Amino acid sequence: MVRMESGLGIPGDGRCLFRSVVHGACLRAGKPCPSESIQKELADELRSKVADEFIRRRTDTEWFLEGDFDTYVKQIRKPHIWGGEPELLMCSHVLRMPITVYMSTDSSDGLKIIAEYGQEYGKENPIRVLYHGYGHYDALQMPLTKTKSKWVTFWFIADASWKNRAQIVHEKLKHCIENKIHKVSDYSFLEDKP
Repeated sequence: MVRMESGLGIPGDGRCLFRSVVHGACLRAGKPCPSESIQKELADELRSKVADEFIRRRTDTEWFLEGDFDTYVKQIRKPHIWGGEPELLMCSHVLRMPITVYMSTDSSDGLKIIAEYGQEYGKENPIRVLYHGYGHYDALQMPLTKTKSKWVTFWFIADASWKNRAQIVHEKLKHCIENKIHKVSDYSFLEDKP
């Protein structure tokens, strides 16, 4: 069992998967959370790299994508198009980092692991995202403490009222601004890897 301190509500703007992965990559690299505008920019950059990764791995990926490969890749480049499992797999390759996806259980405070990607890049300290269903992803915050169960328990912002959720997000962004986290160059770990 893993207990999580909190999650972060990611806007449902078609970029939620990419925003969540970017946020998780920042946490994994020990970087503070990016501002909303930088998060959006980094998410769009990651999306573009994911589309390029599909092309590089066409032989390996074409068979599991829905419809025509070229049309799929063209569509996924658009910022309002949702990403899913194929994009999470490509994110792990682009970033060369493991990604673990969680989903809520029937209990009000439980999560379970539903997918893991990029295990070839290590299993320790993966990027953690929460899948709410219906195509929406949120970032999960650290720190984590391990326990013996296979279930995950945590408290996340999505349980708060929208007003409280907005206030919590505002406080997180305020922290980023106060710490002068405002340049894309602060997140160079997201750049192309050799």
